[in-house]
Amino acid sequence: MSIAGGGAESVINASGGRIAVLSSHLRPPMAASSSSSSSSSSEVEAALAAAPSDAPTIFDKIISKEIPSKVVYEDDKVLAFRDISPQAPTHIIIIPKVKDGLTGLSKAEERHVEILGYLLYVAKLVAKQEGLDDGFRVIINDGPKGCQSVYHLHIHLLGGRQMNWPPG
Repeated sequence: MSIAGGGAESVINASGGRIAVLSSHLRPPMAASSSSSSSSSSEVEAALAAAPSDAPTIFDKIISKEIPSKVVYEDDKVLAFRDISPQAPTHIIIIPKVKDGLTGLSKAEERHVEILGYLLYVAKLVAKQEGLDDGFRVIINDGPKGCQSVYHLHIHLLGGRQMNWPPG
């Protein structure tokens, strides 16, 4: 897996085992002619290569503004930004600014109830802001078989096209 331009991959290699995760989240958007199966397989590869860790994730770096993003909503609790590899005309990632052990939904504890509800409320606000009046999809990937590749709980907000069922 490589990043356009090639130079960034060697920097990522020096940081250890997060190579596939960072590569999958830093690659440029796929061309319209690319097949969804190749996108799907690279996301599966990234998820299988990822491992939960206390180390800062790419999302921590986006929160701290070390990595730029196209922010669409921000307050003291959450940050919402456009996915750099969108899977729909509107694809926004919504994350809590404080991880608090919430690396995935399966790690949720009673103390996380407020932020979990707030993330869904913000998804509704952002969907309205983005004009997704005809509907949208909210996705939380959890664990390797759930195709989670960044271990910082996050919500994918997808819209702007007809969603299919079953989703996976």
